[in-house]
Amino acid sequence: MMLQASIMSTRNNSETKSTRADNSARAPLIELSGITKSFGNVDALSGVDLKIGEAESVGIIGDNGAGKSTLVKLLSGVYPATGGTMKFRGCEVRFNSPLDARQNGIEMIYQDLALCEDLNVAQNIFLGREIKKNYGPFSVLDNKAMTRATAEDIANMGLDFDVEREVGMLSGGERQMVAVARALQFEPSTLLMDEPTAALSAEKIRKLWEMISELKSRGVSILLVSHRFTDILSICDRIVVMRSGKIAGEMKPNEHSPAQTMAMMTEMMTGDRISEEAGA
Repeated sequence: MMLQASIMSTRNNSETKSTRADNSARAPLIELSGITKSFGNVDALSGVDLKIGEAESVGIIGDNGAGKSTLVKLLSGVYPATGGTMKFRGCEVRFNSPLDARQNGIEMIYQDLALCEDLNVAQNIFLGREIKKNYGPFSVLDNKAMTRATAEDIANMGLDFDVEREVGMLSGGERQMVAVARALQFEPSTLLMDEPTAALSAEKIRKLWEMISELKSRGVSILLVSHRFTDILSICDRIVVMRSGKIAGEMKPNEHSPAQTMAMMTEMMTGDRISEEAGA
């Protein structure tokens, strides 16, 4: 199904409110318990407990080496867990590959975007699942159909650029949107985003936030990894702070003033106490 069907088909307000109201009574969409991940003698994750609800946006923040990227790569099937349990919709699962995660509705947008720069936009979006047309016993790529569908998808995202251009010729912001469009083609229940605003202009960031809000209204859960406080505060329902491979704490951004929330996040990230005056 193309993005026109997925992005533009929102639930009505009463249905969305009902869905969100029921989330607290349901089992979490994703639940991690005591998750560990070791690389040799190095413990990248140690006893991580995390829950993600349906239609919830969760922000993960922490310094370099805190375990943020390892955590999302584990959720996306890049790394198997060393220990602990993972549940998806109440059932225990184990991901040994990104395909396992995709089959459970989890899509990942990597920090490096994982795009093929020598292919055009349409070819990247349909890579591995190309549209074909048959001529007797033979089948060939239907490039016109893929180009037309991609152009519609990009337009529905509020963007305007040539989908027949090679990705290597696009700006950083345009590449980011191509990665998002490709992930949404799989109609995920959960979208993992690792530093999605790193190469975006202010305008592209605004469009990305609008898109995330739209996805949440359709019941898609978002896990956003960022080192930027403003990203986390702008779009996330809940903030989880990591330090040294562990969950240092969590909070909701609307429970305190922005200055107090940032002070609390900094304390959790560093372990250092910040004066009351600094967080006031």
